[in-house]
Amino acid sequence: MPELPDVEADRTVLRDCATHRTIDRVDVHDAGVVHGVTPQELSRRLVGRRFTRAERRGKWLLAHTGGPTLLLHFGMTGELHCCSPEEELHPHDRVVFALGRHRELRFRDQRKLKGMWLYDEPDSAPELRGQGPDALTVSRGDFVAALAGRRGSLKSALMDQSVVAGLGNLLADEVLWRARLAPDHPTAELDDSALADLRTTMRRTLSESLPTGRVPAAEGWLTGRRGDSDATCPRCGTRLREGRVAGRTTVWCPHCQPE
Repeated sequence: MPELPDVEADRTVLRDCATHRTIDRVDVHDAGVVHGVTPQELSRRLVGRRFTRAERRGKWLLAHTGGPTLLLHFGMTGELHCCSPEEELHPHDRVVFALGRHRELRFRDQRKLKGMWLYDEPDSAPELRGQGPDALTVSRGDFVAALAGRRGSLKSALMDQSVVAGLGNLLADEVLWRARLAPDHPTAELDDSALADLRTTMRRTLSESLPTGRVPAAEGWLTGRRGDSDATCPRCGTRLREGRVAGRTTVWCPHCQPE
């Protein structure tokens, strides 16, 4: 699934490509990614309006128009592209928003696991209901309150979108590796000070990820060693371990993150 930096990159595309531009036409090439409304209704309600603001909430992107708000979730393979109308349509371009004669915003998605919804009141959308504070902006107090005394593992807590929104499998592993905490460490065993330190590490990891628009598979990042045969820890050189934690494939360093 996408992680916060991926969706933030799509937010930037929406902001730079489409905000303050009139939607002249909506072409739905695959109705399978449009939920809750028909393609005709989607077009009728958006044509003539302008995208006024691009907002990210966790892994969701909200395209405000001053009227209905378009909610987008990118699943595993979705992304936004800013294109010229002269560019050939990609086989996975599912919905195209024509923004004047010289620009199109295209929703491209190979696997079609999620898609888009349209709401007059996005705050009441069931897709956003129960979502926790955003991982990038959550305050110290809210983060500590969300995790303090919580049952289950740290990885499970960090990936639970109702606890903190925006982290996925890669980021959860990266944050815990940087914090030197085992992914299966019981969340309830961390006191307020340790939880505050974890939030600081999370915020720093996210800030370093944002410029790349993804979780970087870079030198010095745990993510850069995932999938390597005989992968070793970028920090201490110990051979990394891989297993299932919180139902997901998990990578950690047994020396830096002792159980």
